[in-house]
Amino acid sequence: MTSKTNQDPKANVAIKKRSRVPGVMITQYVEELPVGKSTPDFTRKPMSVTAQEGKKGVFKAMVSGEPAPTVTWGRNKGEVDDPQIYNTRYDERAQEHILEILKIKPDHADTYKCIATNEYGMAVCTVGLKIIEVGLKKKGQTANSNEPAQDFRRMLKKTVVVTRKKKLPPKTEGEIDPKLLELLINAPKKDYEKICADFGVFDFRWLLKRLNQLKKERADEQAKVVEQLENVKQIEVKPNGRAEFSLDMKLQDPNSAINLYKDGEFVPYGDDENEKHSLKKTGTKYVFTIKDPQPEDAGFYQLDVEDANVLATDFQVPDVGFIAKINDVKVFESEDAIFQCVLSSPLNRITWSKEDSSLEHGDKHEITVSEDKLIHTLRVKDCKMEDDGAYYAIVGITTSSASLKVEADPNGKGRENTQTRNQDDLIKLALEQQAKLQKQKDSLDAARGAQSEKDAGDGKDGSGDGTGDMTGEDEGNGDGTNKNLLTDGDDGNKRDGADDEKTKRVRTGPLVPDTVTDCGVQFVSGLSDTVANVGERAELSCKLSSETSEGRWYKDGKLLTNEDGVTIIKDGAFHRLVIDCCKKDDAAVYRFEAEGRKSEATLRIQDPPNIDTDALGKFTKPVIIKAGENAEWKLPFSGGAPMMIQWYKDDDELLPSLNVKIETSATESKLRLVKCQRKDGGEVRIKIKNEFGTTEAISKLIVLDKPTPPQGPVDIIESAVTSVEFKWKPPKDDGGCPVTNYIIDRQQLGRHKWSNLGEIPGSNPSYKDTDVNPGRRYCYRIRAKNSEGISDYLQSEDIPAGVLRYPGSPTAPKVVSAFKDCISLTWCPPCDTGGSNIMGYNLEKNKKGTNYWSLVNQGGPITDTKLAVKDVIEGAMYEFRVSAINLSGAGHPSLPCDTVIARDPMKPPGKVTDLKLTSSNYTTFSLAWTKPKEMKGVEDEAQGYYVEIRPIENLEWTRCNAIPITLTSYNVPGLKAMATYWVRVIATNYGGDGEPQGFDNYIIAMPPPVKPKFKDRKMKTFVVVRSGNTVRLNINFEASPFPQISWLKDGNPVSKHVTITNSDNGSQLLIPTSERSDSGIYTITVKNIVGQASINIEIRVTDDPKPPGPVELEQNIPGTVTLSWTPSPDEKRDDRLHYMVSKRDSFKLTWRIVADNLFNNKFTVINILPGREYNFRVCAKNDMGPSPPSESPVFGTKKEKGKFKVNMPETKPFDFQSPPSFIVPLKRRTAPQGYECYMSCAVTGDPAPRVTWYHNNISLNTNTHYHITNVCGVCSLLILRVGPTDDGEYKVAIENKLGTSESSMTLNVRE
Repeated sequence: MTSKTNQDPKANVAIKKRSRVPGVMITQYVEELPVGKSTPDFTRKPMSVTAQEGKKGVFKAMVSGEPAPTVTWGRNKGEVDDPQIYNTRYDERAQEHILEILKIKPDHADTYKCIATNEYGMAVCTVGLKIIEVGLKKKGQTANSNEPAQDFRRMLKKTVVVTRKKKLPPKTEGEIDPKLLELLINAPKKDYEKICADFGVFDFRWLLKRLNQLKKERADEQAKVVEQLENVKQIEVKPNGRAEFSLDMKLQDPNSAINLYKDGEFVPYGDDENEKHSLKKTGTKYVFTIKDPQPEDAGFYQLDVEDANVLATDFQVPDVGFIAKINDVKVFESEDAIFQCVLSSPLNRITWSKEDSSLEHGDKHEITVSEDKLIHTLRVKDCKMEDDGAYYAIVGITTSSASLKVEADPNGKGRENTQTRNQDDLIKLALEQQAKLQKQKDSLDAARGAQSEKDAGDGKDGSGDGTGDMTGEDEGNGDGTNKNLLTDGDDGNKRDGADDEKTKRVRTGPLVPDTVTDCGVQFVSGLSDTVANVGERAELSCKLSSETSEGRWYKDGKLLTNEDGVTIIKDGAFHRLVIDCCKKDDAAVYRFEAEGRKSEATLRIQDPPNIDTDALGKFTKPVIIKAGENAEWKLPFSGGAPMMIQWYKDDDELLPSLNVKIETSATESKLRLVKCQRKDGGEVRIKIKNEFGTTEAISKLIVLDKPTPPQGPVDIIESAVTSVEFKWKPPKDDGGCPVTNYIIDRQQLGRHKWSNLGEIPGSNPSYKDTDVNPGRRYCYRIRAKNSEGISDYLQSEDIPAGVLRYPGSPTAPKVVSAFKDCISLTWCPPCDTGGSNIMGYNLEKNKKGTNYWSLVNQGGPITDTKLAVKDVIEGAMYEFRVSAINLSGAGHPSLPCDTVIARDPMKPPGKVTDLKLTSSNYTTFSLAWTKPKEMKGVEDEAQGYYVEIRPIENLEWTRCNAIPITLTSYNVPGLKAMATYWVRVIATNYGGDGEPQGFDNYIIAMPPPVKPKFKDRKMKTFVVVRSGNTVRLNINFEASPFPQISWLKDGNPVSKHVTITNSDNGSQLLIPTSERSDSGIYTITVKNIVGQASINIEIRVTDDPKPPGPVELEQNIPGTVTLSWTPSPDEKRDDRLHYMVSKRDSFKLTWRIVADNLFNNKFTVINILPGREYNFRVCAKNDMGPSPPSESPVFGTKKEKGKFKVNMPETKPFDFQSPPSFIVPLKRRTAPQGYECYMSCAVTGDPAPRVTWYHNNISLNTNTHYHITNVCGVCSLLILRVGPTDDGEYKVAIENKLGTSESSMTLNVRE
C-alpha cells in the first residue's frame, strides 16, 4: 500500500457527494454509474485515537463498493511507507483494513487519512492521533565548551502539547454558573436540590426547560459511543481516605478512549490502586479513585469517551475543620442514636457515611443542620442490631469517626433518643465560634478601612459605614442564613494553643470551657435580598438573639427614620423596615446595625409593563365594522424603558405593510387595519415586554358583510301532482349577521324567464311550491338575505312535478319474536321515498316450500314499521317481505327475512359431549365432538356450534366462527407455533347459547409429540476432507415439538468459524475452509420434551501425505531382507498414516505389494531368491491416498551355481510431479436472471493443487450462496438463482508447491 492516491486518469468528471457516514467525502468519476456498480464508501470509518507514548496505535476501517475498492493510508506530515514503523494489512475474517503504528512517538501525532478507490470514484475520511507523553527525556550535559550548540528548532518539532479539553466559560454577572448545568445534566433528579444549594440557587424550576434541552443534546452525543449509561455517582471522600466517583457504562466499541480532565487539563491515570489517579473496571462499572486527596486536587472533573462527555463532578475541599468531633454512642434496640459535630466555619452540608456506603436523609437516617450552619446532626432512628458499626462525618478531606453499639433492651421499652453530648454545650460552643469569626471579620474590616484612609489621605474617621468590599459578605443568602458568619480567614485548623487545649477538653470531658465570655447580641437570621415592583409594598426583616437590643437602619450608608417615607417596626427580637409604595429611587443597599453587628441586603425595584384598567376595558371591547372600512385600536401603557411592542392577529404577528399601520410612542401604541374584509375578522392581541416582565391585552375584530350563498345540494322532500317541496342548508358564513330571509326564484324548463316566488323566513331553509303543473319540470334559485345585503344564488337541479315515482325498498324484515300462534316483525323505512311521503306498507308472507306470496294486511296499508302476524300455522316455516307505499303507489318489495318457524321459544341446548382433539400441528387444531342430548323443557336441540379459543396469557375468549356451524367437527386455523391455548365449544339454537364445554388442560399448537430420531439410515459416520475444501454435513431428523439442536466437537462447543443452520427437519454444519485442526468427532444432539437422540460423525481433514525418508536395507538371515526408513513428516500430525511396501525383482519386472497398513518404520521381506536383483518402494498412505514412493538401493545375492548374467536396461525413475495447469479452462457464459448457472473447469498437477474461486477478486470459498465442488480435478461452481449482483468476472486460481495458474471468464446476467 502507498500513502498517496491519484485520481483515475480515465475520469471525466469529479462529482462531490456526502456519505451516509458523517465525515466521509465521496468523489464520483463518472456521470452515471453502470447497473450493479457503485463508488467506494465507508461502512465503518476509523476512530480517532489517544494513546500513550511507546504503545501501539491501531486504526480500523470497513469499506464497500463495486468493484471492491483499494484502501490506502496517508498522513498530513510525512509518509506511512516505512515498514518498521507502520504496518498495513487486511483482516479477511473481520473484513477490516488496519493501519498499525508499532511504537508511538511524539512526532506521530498528526491527522491521518484513509482513502478507498475504485474505477468509479474515491472516498476519503480523516482521523486524529493524539499522543500522551509519559515524561520528559533529558540528555546529559557536558562541560566541553567546544560542543556545537543544540538545535532548539528541532527540539520544538518534537514537543507534544499536553492534551487539553476546552474549559467551561467563566461565570458572568447575572448568569448561571456553567458548572451548575454540567453537574445537573448527569446527576439524578433527587440530587438537583442539593447541587443547586451549593451554587446558591434555591428555586431551580425555571432551569428545567433549558436543562432538558441540554440533556437531549448530550444524550445524542453519548449515543454515538455509549450504548448504556446509568448509576452516575458524584465524587465523594470515602472513609478509607480516597475520593471516588463511579458510573455504570456499556461502550459501543470496547476500544474507545476514556479520558479524564481536571479543569480542562488532561489527567493521566492507570489501573493500579497505588497510583494517584486510577480506574477500576468491574463488568460495566467504572470507579475512578484519587488516592490521598489534597487541597490542590480540588477542581472540576470531567470524564469523556472519545469526544463525548459522560460525567461531570465538582470536587470541593473547603477550608473547614472540626471544633468538636462526633463521639461513640451506645443505645438499646428501638432507640434513636444521635451523632453531632461542630465545624470551624459555616457549611451547608457535610457527608455522613458508614464503612460501605454514604447515608442519605430519609426514613432511617435524619440529617439536620443548625441555622448558623455550624452544628451538623445525624439521627439513626429505631436502631437495630444490624446498625452496629462505625459512622463517619466527612468535611472536605477531613474525617471524624465514631462507633455505634446497639444492645438488647432489658426492659423491652425503648427510649426516645440517646446522645453523648449536652445540646446546650454544643450551642454555646457554636456561639463561641461565631463570635470568633465575627471578630476576625471586624478586624479585617478595620484593616481595610485603615488602608483605604491611608490611600485616600483625606483624614476621615476610620469607622465608616461598613459598606465597602464586604457588602457581598454581609448579605443574607435567602434561606435564613446570616452571611455575617462566613469568613475568608483561617479556620479552626489554625488555632492557638489555648484553643487546642480547649478542644482537647471538649473531646475528653465537658464541652463548655472553664470560663465562657458573653458574646453579645447575635443575628439569628440576617437580611435577605428583596425584589419589588414599582408601586408595591416591600419589607426587609431580620431577627436578633436578644429582644431588648435596639438597632438602626441605613440606606446606602445614610441613616433612616420614619420621616424618610419608610416604616420602622420593632417586634421583640424581630426588626422590620417597610416601604408601602416603592419608587425607582428606593432601590439601594440597606443595612441594619445592632450593638456592632451588621447585616446588609439589596432592594431591587422593577418596573414591568402596566396597562390602565379603564383603557384595558375599552380595548377589550370588540371592534365591529362593515366590509371595506378601517379598524383602529389604541392602548396607553406605562413601565420601564426600553419597551418592545408586538401586535398579533390570530397568533400571527402583524408587521407594518400596505394594509397594516402601527404607530408606537413611549406611552402609547396604535394599530390601524385598512379596508378590512370579512376574512380579516378574528382575535387582535398586543404584547408589551421589557426586562422586568410581559403583559398582554386581547380585543376582537368583527367585519360585517352579506352572507355567502346557501349550501347545497337541494334535496327534494316531495314531488307530487300538485306540489313540489325541497330543502337546502344555511350559508356557511352568515356575514356576521343572522339570515333574516330567503328569496326564491323559479324557472320552468324550456323558458328563459325567472319569476320571483317571494321571500320566506330565514329560520326554516325549505320551501313548498303548490303552483305547479303536472308533468312539468322546474328549476329554483335560492338567495340568503341579512341586514348587510343579499348573497349570490344557489341553483337546484331540474325537479319534475306530477311524475309517478315509486319509493325504494325497505330493509328486510327482522323477526322480533316467534310463537306458535304469532310472529312479530319490524323493519326500517326506505332511503328513497320517491319524492313524496310514505303513506304505509304492504307485508307479504311465503310458506316455505311454495312460490306463492300472500298479503298479510288485507284491511289496508300498515302505517307503522312493525306488525304482529297471527295468521300462522304451528310448526310451519315462513318468510316475510315488505314494500313501501307513497302517492304514486307501492314500490318494490324488500328482500325476504330469514326463515322463521311458528313455534314457542326454544330452550338453549346443553353441553356438547366427547370433545376431543383429533389432530394438530404448528398452526391448526382439529376438533370433534358429539351433539348434546335433548331434554324436553330443559335443554332443546342444538342447531349450530361456536368454537372459541383463548391464549393462556389473555383473559378474553375469541370466537373462531362468526356463523354457527352445523357439523360436529372444526379446524381452528391461524395459531402461533408452540403457543398455548384454552379451547371450548358452545352449542346454540334459536333459544340462545348453551353452556361451554372445554378441555381440562390447555393445548399446545404443535404436532403430536415425536421423540427425536434420525431419518437417513445410510448416513456417513466417517468423512474425509482435503485440507482447504468445504465441509458440509446435512443431518435429517424427525422430532416434535421443534427440538433444541446442539453440536459439539470432541465434547466441546464448535469453533466460531463453523456455521450451523437449523430447520424444522434438519441441521447443517458448514466449515467453509477446512483445516487440520477441524478434525475430530462431531456430535449432534437433538432434544425436545419427549426425549433426545445423538449421533457421532468423525471428520478427518487431511492432505496428500509426504513420502518417507531414505530406505535402508539389511540382511541378517539368508532369504530375507529387512527394510527400515525415516518416518514421513506427516506421521506426527496424522494418526491414521501408515506405510505400504512394494517390491520388484529382475525376473518379473512388475511391482507387487508385499506389505500394507504398517504403522512402524521397519519390515522384513521374505522369499528373497538368490541370483535376482530386487528393488523396494515404501509409500506413506492416509485417507487421501498414497504418497510418492521412497525407493531403496538395488539389492541382490549371487547364485552359487554357474554364473548367469543378464544385461537389463537401466531403469530410470519417473518423476510424476508437475506444476498446476488447466486441461479445460473456464468459458464465457450468459445466464437468465432467476435461473441457475453452472460453470466448471478441469485442472491437473502433482501434488494436487489447491483451488480457490473468485468473483470480482473476492474469494467465494466461504460464501454459502455458491456451491463449490472439486472431484477428481473437475472444479465446478453452481449458482442456484442468478441475480443482478452475480454479474462480473469469475476466476479460478490453482496452486501447489511447484507453481500457480489462473483461468477467468465473464458472466453476463440477462433480464
